[in-house]
Amino acid sequence: MLEKFEARILAQIDDMVEYADADNLFASGYLCGHITLAVAQAEEHGEHSVEQLHIRVKHSLEKAVKAGELSPPDQRLVFNMWHYLLQQAQHEER
Repeated sequence: MLEKFEARILAQIDDMVEYADADNLFASGYLCGHITLAVAQAEEHGEHSVEQLHIRVKHSLEKAVKAGELSPPDQRLVFNMWHYLLQQAQHEER
């Protein structure tokens, strides 16, 4: 299940290349690795829900923030983009 969900999110990111501004391209590109890692970890631990995936991505992003990888404005961009992508993928799922 999570693989299909991941595929929907990554497809959204791919589709953005045509119309997104530089900030959104940065945020969505930055998220790709975090999403892929979170899906792999969730599957490894037998987790199958979108909520569990959301928690894993959120924790991964929080860890990156603590490591100083993102400035405060970039943090907002990336977290907002994650919430947007998550909502869109959940909407497509219905």
